[in-house]
Amino acid sequence: MNTPSPSASASPSPSLSAAVFARLARTSPDPAGLALLGSALHTRRLLLLKALLVRVHRQRGSVEPGTLRRFERSWALLERAETLRPAVVRDILDYPSTGVWLAAALAEPAGPGFDRLLARLDALALTAALRCGGPLELTVETPDGLLSLPGVGRLRVAAERVRIGADDGTVRFHPDGSRRPSPAGLTLVDRVRGVLAGHGPGWSAVRRLPLGGARLDDLDPYRVPAGADGPSVGTAADHADTDHAAWSARWRSAQELLRRTDPGRAAEVARAVLVVVPLVRRGPRHLGATLSAAPGAVLTSLPAEAQGMAETLVHELHHSKLATLHELVPLYGPGRDALHRVGWRPDPRPIAGVLHGAYAHLALADLWRRAATADGLPRSWRAGAGQQFDDIHDQVGEALAILLESDELTAEGREFADQMRQHHASLGATPLAAG
Repeated sequence: MNTPSPSASASPSPSLSAAVFARLARTSPDPAGLALLGSALHTRRLLLLKALLVRVHRQRGSVEPGTLRRFERSWALLERAETLRPAVVRDILDYPSTGVWLAAALAEPAGPGFDRLLARLDALALTAALRCGGPLELTVETPDGLLSLPGVGRLRVAAERVRIGADDGTVRFHPDGSRRPSPAGLTLVDRVRGVLAGHGPGWSAVRRLPLGGARLDDLDPYRVPAGADGPSVGTAADHADTDHAAWSARWRSAQELLRRTDPGRAAEVARAVLVVVPLVRRGPRHLGATLSAAPGAVLTSLPAEAQGMAETLVHELHHSKLATLHELVPLYGPGRDALHRVGWRPDPRPIAGVLHGAYAHLALADLWRRAATADGLPRSWRAGAGQQFDDIHDQVGEALAILLESDELTAEGREFADQMRQHHASLGATPLAAG
């Protein structure tokens, strides 16, 4: 594959102009900024994938021979797919769960656990080959009787291996030991974009959300990192327990509310949120999270109302934007022991947490001010937004003071925080409700 060399580090890009940097800091919806962050994300994914390949080659003696052969076969298959449809392969590599897998694989010590993680490349390469079309004959392992195709769906088979046969846009699965093909299959319904549609018993699809290309992914085994179950992330909801109609309805109503409140921010959410991962609700508290390894994914329990979904999408998207920007231009130095109190959390936070929280809440303050002062919005949304703006505005101001007085930010981080301060000041102290 056309991966850059490890020496091509993710250094600040000359295309990150001062104007784009300022708009990002001010949480302004900006297509140029999103495009830049998308390019930076893809470059980092290629670097991580290359790092994994280098590690496998250096430690090939410790990798189980069968696993090594399958990894090299899948790498070659992915390279061939990239020559046919580069956009399809990019879509798969940039898919949020690919980042979670790469982070886990690169952190795992040599041994059986590392070998199991390497098998994930089979799923990526197979998905790419099937989405590109053309003939294919391939046998892959199906641990636990499951074949996962990232961003597409999951097949359940009663076998530890399955042979895949594809020809002229039709895909058949042949479980090992069975004389008959599985009744489930796939069809390439859009050759230009590489869209696959599945059917039959044992097949579960990753659902598309309305009004855009975002997916509701309750199937991917890497949608939440292993061992991440806890208050900071939560538990991934099972596909069988997900009310897909309710999620689609809440997503649609949130998109419509955002468009009426702030069309630019609605367009940004529609473009930048690639995946929504349903979480299991714990008691009355709503859960929302992002993963630094998986920008573009919003992990959330189902909000009770459209405004809750809209707020979650805006809040978590800005965590994703900041995580990607920090990889491109470091905004703070290595972690220190210093902790700081912020208004929106009961626990003290390191400087990275202060910056992330201030940034996400500044975006919400901007949204709430618009909602409180706009005409034609539901009265409950306007009233609630005005109160939330009042509550968060001072808290963000206090956090910005911490950031601007800190010696833990880089020069770029201080400039970023100063741009945030300027936008915070421009919002005013109290929104005036529209008549």
